[in-house]
Amino acid sequence: MKKYILFSLCFIFLSLSGFSQIDKILGKWKTVDDATGATKSVVYIFKATNGKYYGKIEKIFKEPDKLCTKCSGENKNQPIMGMRIINDMHLKDDALTGGTILDPENGKVYKCNISYDSKTGNLLVRGSLDKAGVLGRTQKWIKIKE
Repeated sequence: MKKYILFSLCFIFLSLSGFSQIDKILGKWKTVDDATGATKSVVYIFKATNGKYYGKIEKIFKEPDKLCTKCSGENKNQPIMGMRIINDMHLKDDALTGGTILDPENGKVYKCNISYDSKTGNLLVRGSLDKAGVLGRTQKWIKIKE
């Protein structure tokens, strides 16, 4: 009986820690230019009614009226402000995975993984060309305290 109670408590604790991790990922994040360190935009990450996670650009600090001229499809020549750049992510092992991220600067769509770094409080956003995530780069996004 004691083993059952201990197992149940461990399961509940691990389940709750997963929920708290996703709560840390959701919200508004500042994106930073890799080369200059300047703040580029604010991205809002949210869970949609279909159970998947998305992110859209809520603010652009330089050229707020800029269009996505290098994008293709429905985003071609559309305003970057308000554009959904993170698509179809799902929660797996305290991270978001399985979706894509659009880089409006070059119009390319990459496979995406997003995790929360509990040591720094930053979001680690990895865009990659391959499904395994080997060929790509990771950006650190900074949480906006509201």
